[in-house]
Amino acid sequence: MSESGSSTPAKNQKPFGVTNIKTLVPLILDLNQLNYDAWRELFVTHCLAFGVLDHLTGKSKPTSNKDEDWFALDYVVKAWIYTTLTQYLLNTIVKTGAIAHMVWIALDSMFHNNNDTHVVTSQKYG
Repeated sequence: MSESGSSTPAKNQKPFGVTNIKTLVPLILDLNQLNYDAWRELFVTHCLAFGVLDHLTGKSKPTSNKDEDWFALDYVVKAWIYTTLTQYLLNTIVKTGAIAHMVWIALDSMFHNNNDTHVVTSQKYG
């Protein structure tokens, strides 16, 4: 903490110290494992602890296209997401120029759509 008690820049430096997100989020998100809820909870908890949840929710936005500090932090969060996905999901979700929020929303949509399919299949054939 800074002398003022709470400093956004000091808080935002913490994520840069995470060299291996897999030690904090040990699950690899996989369409076939049905582990989205557990993965999401671990990921959100981690982002809350490191003060970057707004990059997932979209509440944090760059002040301009040249906001290097914001983009650097967003790249860290996006890299955390990418490194906790199966190769298939990574290949499916990766988009040039995407920010962490866009990736987060795409994954959420993919898994909610997938969950709806599983529910329909279970009801139809169960």
